[in-house]
Order: sequence, then structure tokens, then C-alpha cells
Amino acid sequence: MTYVVNGRRFDEEPGPGQCLRTFLRSLGHYGVKKGCDAGDCGACTVWLDGNPVHSCITPAFRAEGVEVTTIEGLGSPGQLHPMQRQFRDAPGFQCGFCTAGMIMTSATFTEAQKADLPRALKGNLCRCTGYRAIEDAVKGVVGVETAGPGKAVGTSVGAPAGDDVVTGRAEFTMDTDVHGMLHLKVVHSPHAHARIVSIDKSAALAVPGVHRVYTWEDVPRKRFSTAIHTDHLVDPDDTYILDDTVRFVGQRVAAVVADTVGAAEEGCRRVEVEYEELPAVFDPEAAMADGAPQLHATDDPFVRDAVHNILLEIHSHIGDVDTGFAEADVIHEGTYSSPRVQHAHLETHGSIAWVENGRLNVRTSSQSPSIAKIKLSHLFALRPDQLRVFCKRVGGGFGGKQEVISEDLAALAALDTGRPVCFEYTREEEFTTASPRHPMTLTVRLGAKADGTLTAFQVRNVSNTGAYGNHGGETLYAGGAAVMIYRCPNKKYDGFSVYTNTVPSGALRGYGMTQPAFAVESAMDELARSLHLDPLELRRRNIVRPGDPLVALHDGPDDVMFNEDGLGKCIDLVDHALARTGNEPPPGSGWLMGSGVASSLHETAPPTEHISEAWVTLGDDLVYELAVGTVEFGEGTSTAHVQIAAGQLGTTPSRIRLVQSDTDRTGFDTGAFASAGLFVAGNAVLRAANAVRDRILEFAAAHTGVHVVMCSLGDGEVVCGDQHVPLAELVALARARGIRFTAARKAYGSPRSVVSNTQGFKIAVHQVTGEIRILYSVQATDAAVVINPAQVRGQVEGGVAQGIGFALTENYQVDAGGAMANPNLRNYRIPTYADVPRTELLLVKSADSLGPMGSKGMAECCVNPVAPALANALHDATGVRCRALPLTPERIYSRLRDNRPLRTAH
Repeated sequence: MTYVVNGRRFDEEPGPGQCLRTFLRSLGHYGVKKGCDAGDCGACTVWLDGNPVHSCITPAFRAEGVEVTTIEGLGSPGQLHPMQRQFRDAPGFQCGFCTAGMIMTSATFTEAQKADLPRALKGNLCRCTGYRAIEDAVKGVVGVETAGPGKAVGTSVGAPAGDDVVTGRAEFTMDTDVHGMLHLKVVHSPHAHARIVSIDKSAALAVPGVHRVYTWEDVPRKRFSTAIHTDHLVDPDDTYILDDTVRFVGQRVAAVVADTVGAAEEGCRRVEVEYEELPAVFDPEAAMADGAPQLHATDDPFVRDAVHNILLEIHSHIGDVDTGFAEADVIHEGTYSSPRVQHAHLETHGSIAWVENGRLNVRTSSQSPSIAKIKLSHLFALRPDQLRVFCKRVGGGFGGKQEVISEDLAALAALDTGRPVCFEYTREEEFTTASPRHPMTLTVRLGAKADGTLTAFQVRNVSNTGAYGNHGGETLYAGGAAVMIYRCPNKKYDGFSVYTNTVPSGALRGYGMTQPAFAVESAMDELARSLHLDPLELRRRNIVRPGDPLVALHDGPDDVMFNEDGLGKCIDLVDHALARTGNEPPPGSGWLMGSGVASSLHETAPPTEHISEAWVTLGDDLVYELAVGTVEFGEGTSTAHVQIAAGQLGTTPSRIRLVQSDTDRTGFDTGAFASAGLFVAGNAVLRAANAVRDRILEFAAAHTGVHVVMCSLGDGEVVCGDQHVPLAELVALARARGIRFTAARKAYGSPRSVVSNTQGFKIAVHQVTGEIRILYSVQATDAAVVINPAQVRGQVEGGVAQGIGFALTENYQVDAGGAMANPNLRNYRIPTYADVPRTELLLVKSADSLGPMGSKGMAECCVNPVAPALANALHDATGVRCRALPLTPERIYSRLRDNRPLRTAH
């Protein structure tokens, strides 16, 4: 068969039933991405004779005899298609994984389609941007700015990989073909709790192309935690690569390695497993009861109370809450629940491993190659010099890739077979086996005087960690931060992280604070109404102020600096913004109008040790090489790091060459999570750049005989008094003397500062259907010094969009047997373009940051106040209080039916 792709002829025969996406990638067109393989996300969009199609659901044979165009054929870095240029210059991307599909779809739009983007973009999903940036790109709005020498900080410069992203040339994890590569697929448990009696491999090994079948008997019997932190002791080592006991539906039972994905999948179907089913428990309260089925052994040193399935419990207090409640004029108590939430990053988990010159190489989709290397070294008894772990561009993370869950099996098979091995998750595996947000149920009890002064603040948090501990302990500790936002002399926090026979929970944007924020901010709103106070006024009277103890769970010292009232300023800004906006209902009758507000605090680095090292070197080509271990997955740290270095070195971003996320080529980096990619790694970059600058100036001063204080580094030269010395001359002189202008510097996540956020919504709720329409969205945040305004705006907009999805549309449904019932993007509905309003961003310039050049990370915290603000707006509109997420139309309708609001609908 003959195919014409991007003007080039291919005489190839696709496999029986092969889709066009996999066929095109087999021909080397890696800009065609896999996000769903079900026609739901649009990341694989290509043109057939100029018409966009989802190639994952298009049979390959249908492309015969027509012109196929992929993103690579649309334009090149030197000759961009207008739509590629618009996406680069808006910028219309963050991680960039969806961008090729977005461009291929948008480049075909008529003017009428551009005027109706909710309909025109309904087949393309983005998890990062919040869609406003994509709208700007489609409509040709330019947001990228050019920075002069030394002026990069504070400017919306474009991402270093911008041209590569919009042309499909940016490499993601799976965008490569290693010669002789094998493929690994996994047999998953159909039972929530069972002991494996026997596994028969023979039928699987008889499948043509199958090379290996691994079971628990074939892997190192070493415990580890899949969670990623520098200090591994904060996470429980309760997991094996493969185990003889399964504790959730979907757990790995066996791994099959074969020449092709199809052969590996057929091998999985033929593995015969005999199980002895065991009693299962799915509810954490039931799991803590006497006599509940026990998931882990009583001699497990990492489990607090195995008999009652408690991984960890926390009991902390200041003052006496009983006294506080006795002094209260009003007491409010409510129980609030937040369900599992999936990250839904469009690039699924995956790793490729191979052995070269006696060393194991692992190319992976991870938020921390440095920690992944440590864990793999432990599992396979490798010295650090025997192992390299690295990342290319990562297609979204949001905490989901703060785990080692694909690297171990790929490494195992590569070490055993001596062949390269690829292990790539399917979208269904993402939903059923990767780690979602922890479901939490929080009971909040508040006591207050008639004037609103809090007298008692009590929280009980029961967190469902699932079958394994992962991030169960750290997210429980993080949840305690929900009580720090308000001043109160009497506080109590009781937390329980509980094992159940469900998919293990993990890290997700907001990290243990999103769920408590929903509970506490909803409860404060209810308390305000009981006191007949404006909810914002109640918050103003009780928020922590500079000088107040910030950490509320103990009275010992901490490393958090809190010198400025950013939260109060955020509240005031949102209050004024809501007051100045209109209140027009949507067309038609039956709409109830309301507004709601919520706030949150977030520390700028995690309390566990966070380390980053940066290297800066001036090369002979007069380009500065910046090496830093932080991964780029849409959070924008690559751009910010380049800007920081360029600013300190008096040059432009174009003269900074970035090397990142490779344990062979960069220093240690704990990882890109908790906004530490800017706060910690950014400080390392700042210090390394300053060190190189100082070395150049000292050398120039000695060369010219001018005191160093009279020397300054410019773009391509050093000015020493009235002398202008070309940088090339200094580099040549230094090289002749064996001197290199290079430096390495480390930074640590201590001390820390605080980010504040306040979110406001105006909404309309239809009293017949229960539909919520967001009429206005605003978030204020104390951003301190903004490194890149466009990126800050994009991070907040993306966080708000995710928060809207968590609150309104995303429903992780688990059946009676513990299995996820909707493991696809069609039925687990993340927000589309039509679902997300444009969010107004209001920035508070605070001066209490310890980040590089006084900056603060924005990516993590912006999601936390979104769900409670929506729940509070719903109550304001209807009088109905929903204490469980998501706020779906059917839930709202049933409550409206049972509790008809008294106000008149528009």
C-alpha cells in the first residue's frame, strides 16, 4: 500500500486493524500523540486531504490514496504555519502535549468557527491552560514579549522550547524508537483482595513473540514506596514490584514482555492465575473498626496500627477546644467529603529502559528523575554510576508523576533480557492503577462569639490512602495546614490515614490541602450565616496576620516566614471585584443567582527536605549553559530559570542553553512539585549565575587593573571603568590559563514563605435542571515578584479550570467490588473549552518571599479555594448546602426538589 505523508511517499503495509495514529508514529511522525486512543482528547489530530480527523479512531488503511498532513508537515521552525506562530506567540500551551492536535484542528477553522470556539474545540482537550491561552492563540492575540539584555525578569518571554512544541519536534517520553525494543504489558487483578495461589505462564510463553513473563517470584523481594520525597522515611515502604497478595482491583499481578504490544497483550490474556479471595473493605471508617479485614501484616514496621488498617494518625492541639466551645455563642458542625480525583494528564505514565556499556538507562515520564534513580538503585542493587535516569519534555504531571510506578518493571525487564523495553500505560490503566487524589471526609466544628471571633476550631480528617501508603502520611500532615489560616486560641486536629482495598491514592495539585480547604471554607461560610455576618467580614476578623503563629498544630518553632498580610489584601481585592461586576442572569427563566468566596494559604516549599543544584558554564561559543535537574511539564520552570540566569548574567534568554532533568548531565534535584521548581531550583539557578558572574568580573578586573566594583557584566562584554572588554577575549585568555567560567550552587527548601489565594465566583443555578453556569470568576494571589506575567496568569487559570472540574464534572465512580466504573475521558469528564470561564487574575505584590529575586511559585496553591467558593456560591443562590463533591446537576436538583429556595428565580 502507498501512503503520502507530509508530501513524502511511503510504501508500507499497516497491521490488521491498525489505527492511523500508531501507523504514523511507526513512520517517525511523533507529533501525533496518544492521549486516549478513544477519540476523546484530540491530541492525535491529523489531516486527511485537509480535513482534521482523530487518527486514533481512524483505520490506517483509510489514509491510502489521500494526502496525510501531521504537525511536522504543517510548518518548520524556520517557516511556521500562521497558526503555529500564533500558538507560539500567545503562548497557547503549557506542557505542550495537546498542542499539535489543537493546532491541527484550529488551522482549519473558518471565521464562523473561530466565533464559536466552544463548539469548534469540543473534540480537543487541554488539562493545563484553562483554555484562555488557546483562545488567544486561535484569535491571534500576542502575549510573548522580547527581553533586552539583563531585563528578562518581569517580562513575558516565550518558552525555550516554543518552536519545537508548535512544530511537533519537542520530544516527549515515548517519542523515540530504540532498535530492538520490546514491549511490556501487565496482568491486573480482578479482585479487590486476594492471595495468589498459583500462576501458570506456559500458555503466555507459547504466544509468538513473547519473551518473558514475570511474577512475584521473579522480582527482587524488596519493600519500597512509590512516593517521591528526598527523605524516604516520610513514606511507608509497604510495596513490592510484584506481590503474592493483591489488595485492589487493578493491582499488578504479572508482566509480559514481547516483541509487540499486541503480542504482550495476548500473552497477558493467556496468563492463568488462581486466586484465593479474601474479605475486602472499601470504606475507611469501616476499615478502622474492630474485626475489619486486615490489609497489611501486624509486623509491618511502617504501619501505625495494622489491625485497624491505620497507616498514620495525628493528634495535635493548642489550647482547649472544650473550653472554647463552652465560651462560644454559636457553634457550627458539619461533615464534608471530597472524592477521588484523577490527574488526567494527557501523556500517560511510561518508561523506556535499556542497558548500554553496562549501565542501565531509563527514559521516563517523571517529576523527579533524581529520586527515581535512588529508588531503582535500591531495588536492583545498582551503584549510582551504573544507572542514568532522565526525562525529555513531560506531558503534564500535577503530582501524578511524583511516583515511581512504570520505571521499575521496565528496568527489571531491560536488565534481565538485555534488550530495550518500553512500558507505556493505557488511559484505562491511568484511571484504574495510577494514584488519584485521596478521598477525605472531614468533620469541622467551629465555635464563635456573637461578633464572629473564633473561640474553638476542631477538625477530624479521615483520609482513604487506598491499598498502599504512597503519599498517605504527608498529605495527612499537609491537611493540618487547613487550620492555620484562621486565628483561634483553641484548636484541635485529629487525622487518620487509612488503608482500604481501593486504588492507592497519591499526590495531586494542592497536595492534601484541597480537600480540607473545601471543608473549612464551607464551614466558615455556614458559620457566617449563622452569625448573620457577611462571609468575607467573618474571614477578615479571623485570618492570621503577621506576628500570629502560623503553624497551628504545635507551639514549637518553625521555618516559615510570614511578615505581610497578603491574605487580607487578596480578600479585599476579590470583594471589590465582585462588587463591580454585573449580575445579569443567563437567557431564559428559572435561574437563581449567587456569589461565593473562599481562601487558602500555602507554604512555598514542602516541610520535607527539598534540594536542588544548578550548574552554569560560559562556553567558548559565548552561550551560557544552565544545567538544572528540574523537569519541565508545563509548570514553566524552564522559562523562569532561563530568565533568572539571563537577568543575573546581563544577557538575553537566547544566550542561555538549558540542560535539564538528566542525572548524567545535571546535579541532584528533589523534583518539580509543591511549587519548589521555582522556589528552590530557582534559588539554585540564581546563586550559580551570580557565582559565574562574579568569577568573570574578578577575572576581568585582574586583566584590566580596574577594581572589581567598577566592573559590570553586559551582553557580550565586560565594562571595567571606561574599558569595554569583549567576552570572547576574556574567555580565550581564561582558556589559555586553564580557567573555566563555571560554578555549581545548591539551594534548600528552608526557610519558607507563604502564598495566599482568594477565589470568587458569581454563578447562576437553574432551579429545574440543577445546572450551574459560572458568570464570573476572579482569583487574587500574593505573587510577590513576578518572573513571567504570562506564565503566572496561565498557571492560575489552569489551576482554576482544574478546580472547576474537580468541583463540578469529575466523578470517579467505584462499583461495589472496588473497581472504577468509568475509566475513560468520555465518562470521567474533565472540563472542555465550553466549561471554563475566563478568570480575572489580581496580583498582590508582597515583599515577604524568600524565593529567587523575591518570587513565589503559583502553580500548586491556586486550585485550593475553587471548590469551596463554588459550593458557597451555590448556597448563596439556592439556600442549598452541598457538603459532598462533585456538585453535579442531579445532586443539586434533588436538593432543590427537597428544599425549595424562598427567593424568586429570574
